[in-house]
Amino acid sequence: MISLYGGSGFVGGEFQRMYDSCIQIPHDQREPKSNKILYFISTVDNYNVYDNITLDVDTNLHVLCQVLDYCRSKDIEFNFISSWFVYGNTSLPAKENGLCNPTGFYSITKKCAEDLLISFCNTYGVKYRILRLCNVLGLEDRKASRKKNAIMWMINQLKLNKDINLYNNGSPYRDVMYVKDVCRAIKLVIDTGELNTIYNIGSGYPTQVGEIINFVKDYISSKSQINTIEPPEFHKNVQVQDFWMDVGKIESLGFVPEFTLEEGLKNICQ
Repeated sequence: MISLYGGSGFVGGEFQRMYDSCIQIPHDQREPKSNKILYFISTVDNYNVYDNITLDVDTNLHVLCQVLDYCRSKDIEFNFISSWFVYGNTSLPAKENGLCNPTGFYSITKKCAEDLLISFCNTYGVKYRILRLCNVLGLEDRKASRKKNAIMWMINQLKLNKDINLYNNGSPYRDVMYVKDVCRAIKLVIDTGELNTIYNIGSGYPTQVGEIINFVKDYISSKSQINTIEPPEFHKNVQVQDFWMDVGKIESLGFVPEFTLEEGLKNICQ
């Protein structure tokens, strides 16, 4: 059985629906109920610096340390969900052993959480895996917004026939994958992945944001108008222009997505 932390979120919730081997740990509890942990607890964007400057530290670091306090047994296997945001400006495609140069409070605290976990596990002989997720698309992301999972938020706007603004005419590249495939990849790593290492979870392919948006607009015959604007200065400071991953490690485990990007987008449009 898997002790699931953060099962009420987008990807964690989908993972729980797909696999019945999960024990959801309540939001206010820290002690695991099994020796295998899957940890999703996290903030979701870099914008908390404006209205709650300590939220990223409190959530991404303090809560993690509270959970780790119950994990001093060598029998624990800690699977930590991280983000592509930890890479920042790096060589592409981003490799697990490549340079990380995160900017923004969310990105920096996610990388710090990785480092704290590795240090803790080395100190107590605990086993771990770190899984860095790409952009994940799917219907159940209730927190999708201009700040978090903006691609999914724009798709939702298209479905409502509302106008949207694209940064730089949609030219930035992203690594995107349908949520069910992301969950399948996570499960594969938990079941068969090497311990004490990092895995990229993504498609490995660069896709322009504008390509996604225009496909959805045409597919659903949306009446939305698509405008192009300059990114605000804060976005330029904390967000990379282009990103995609090297996924050789997950492919070496035999992972092949079940959904093409087009198929995933069509499912989202239903």
